[in-house]
Amino acid sequence: VSRQLKEEIRRGFARLEDPLAGLLAMLESSSDWKGKGHSLGYCITTELQLWIKAHPALPQSGTKLKKLQARVLGMLSQCPANLLDPLISIYQLHTADRNYLLEHVSHLYLQGSYKEAAILSIKLKLQPDQDVEKMCTPLLLQDKANLVEEYVAEYPELQRKLLQTLDTWCEPSFNIRDIIRPYQGLSKYKPEKFNRRVLSKLVFRLLERFNVDPALCPNVINQRHLRTMNYLFYKRFVEKTMTEENWADHIQSTVGENRCLQGHLVQSLLRHCDARGAARWAQHCRVPPEMLPQAVAEELQKLHIQDRVEEVTKADNYEASKKKDYYQLPIPRENIHFLQTWEETLQCWEKVLQPGQVVGVDMEWKPSFGMVGKPRVALLQLALKDEVFLLDLPRLLEQAEAEGEKEKLPHFIQMLYSDAAITKLGYGMSGDLSSLAATCSALKDTEKQMQGVVDLLAVDKQVDGLSPEHSHEERGVRQPEKGLSLLVQHVLGKPLDKTEQLSNWEKRPLREEQILYAASDAYCLLEVYERLCKDPESFGLGSDLTDSLVGKQSKKPRAKKQLNKQEAPSPSGQECQGPRTEPSRPPAPISPQEFSVVCDNMLQGLGRYLRCLGVDVRLLDNEDDHRKAAEIARQEGRVILTSGLPYQTLRSQVGEGRCFSVNCSEKAKEQALQVLKHFNVQVSLGDIFSRCQ
Repeated sequence: VSRQLKEEIRRGFARLEDPLAGLLAMLESSSDWKGKGHSLGYCITTELQLWIKAHPALPQSGTKLKKLQARVLGMLSQCPANLLDPLISIYQLHTADRNYLLEHVSHLYLQGSYKEAAILSIKLKLQPDQDVEKMCTPLLLQDKANLVEEYVAEYPELQRKLLQTLDTWCEPSFNIRDIIRPYQGLSKYKPEKFNRRVLSKLVFRLLERFNVDPALCPNVINQRHLRTMNYLFYKRFVEKTMTEENWADHIQSTVGENRCLQGHLVQSLLRHCDARGAARWAQHCRVPPEMLPQAVAEELQKLHIQDRVEEVTKADNYEASKKKDYYQLPIPRENIHFLQTWEETLQCWEKVLQPGQVVGVDMEWKPSFGMVGKPRVALLQLALKDEVFLLDLPRLLEQAEAEGEKEKLPHFIQMLYSDAAITKLGYGMSGDLSSLAATCSALKDTEKQMQGVVDLLAVDKQVDGLSPEHSHEERGVRQPEKGLSLLVQHVLGKPLDKTEQLSNWEKRPLREEQILYAASDAYCLLEVYERLCKDPESFGLGSDLTDSLVGKQSKKPRAKKQLNKQEAPSPSGQECQGPRTEPSRPPAPISPQEFSVVCDNMLQGLGRYLRCLGVDVRLLDNEDDHRKAAEIARQEGRVILTSGLPYQTLRSQVGEGRCFSVNCSEKAKEQALQVLKHFNVQVSLGDIFSRCQ
């Protein structure tokens, strides 16, 4: 706003007998201030606010002010956000009769202006005198969760009430339609955004943001534990990628003493084991005998120590026979050092912080399985040519704090990452560093200061022939390799054994298998890097590999670049077929009109995007079971688009090439490009929006 205009506005105020009434009269007779942005009405209002500060004798009181307040209240619901605070300040609405303000907001609510009622309540701090469930329900139905968060932000008691309400709605026997019924005909109602899955995500977000005890939400926590338990059973008994000890650790900490979860555990055991196996695990997880079916209870009585010893021995023999299939550490076991004291750690620093050193860096943390909070690093692995150091981070941080030297560990880690003379190797460094920052706040800017780092995730996207199908035919039911394991298999000949990946890394002492896994994960980076530097051309990389990679930040390459290459999709976008012995020809080109798909419920954004391009799309609802996709696909001849675990189940229920796994971390546009390229769908200008009303 020009200085001349400001001066003119102030002279105008000085000439008015009652500037407050004058401003209201001007706003009531004009409508330019109702739009967004800095209107003339906005400029005049903010100038009056400043002018009042310079003329403190002006503010009025009594009946005259009350009349002005009544008039301005009627205007606030039409105000753009930038005018609310100045008008509330000028007309001293915080001093107005509270019951009068509550009545006004209640009137807005009854008119169906729920958003306006909530915003005004926040500005006037009326929340403690309102019903939090009543105020927030229509906002949630309209997908305004951010406004709900703001509404309770300053009131811990309201946060707890809201969380308890949301948790009640997530109870399996609760009928969500009972909440929706009073709001039939609600404008901007988004039913797809109002279901148990979305509500439970909101609960976890609020628990974390407001640091509330999760015990306040038993339904949501139980359902998350149930999903975790189902996932663990899948990993152990279907995918077979989890060791017994590892699985038992997680099952015990997930189920605990919870009777409901113990009941589900017994049912799951009976689906996956015989009665004797179920009895053994029920005993291991301390399930009360009275909860067991008769057959399992009888087996429990027969169990002896010898049975358990035999089982463990069998498992050990199986592990030993499996080892030859996987990458093995080339250094002796005594060269792996587990460090829990500062004396040992300082000796490690001396070796690592040498100019010219090449260090493989990795980190491990306990899987959160979607529970509250960011993962905290439990183990930091540093691999040198002849030895590997495993740093017990929680223990070292605790000791440093006790000695009043909290900055000791962050200081070393910052020195390591910022020293350009030391080459640091990692895989997906951004993820590791964000977990490191959550563990120790002093490290939050480490990524900005990084020098001399090589993120092999960036290399993995450039290596020729890297696809999830690569040479796993002979491995039977095992899952296709992905991520670092796939890169190691391609460059060194054997994949990593990932059975310990989901271990409880916070539990001490670590098992021997965990120690070997953690050391291998860091050491293999050295071997992969050395091999790629020696012979980059044979992997389709430029000869200046070292120069081009050192110092690169670990940003994931965009999917679009990858799609431009003549190569198989990445592991997260697996092709539908099984192992291939020869390159298959691309399918004949088809138009979007000839391509019909059913999208699983985690891919609704992709489904809508494809529909805009003219593809015939059916979308699963949030409440639908994934298996419904297979029914629709078989009945209507559609291709299934899905992701993650459901892909493994659904691919076996339809013909070859009729199920495709999409990378959930990509945006809808990148996902669509991936699908169109894979099925050779050619989109013309006429196809775009051809299916839209």
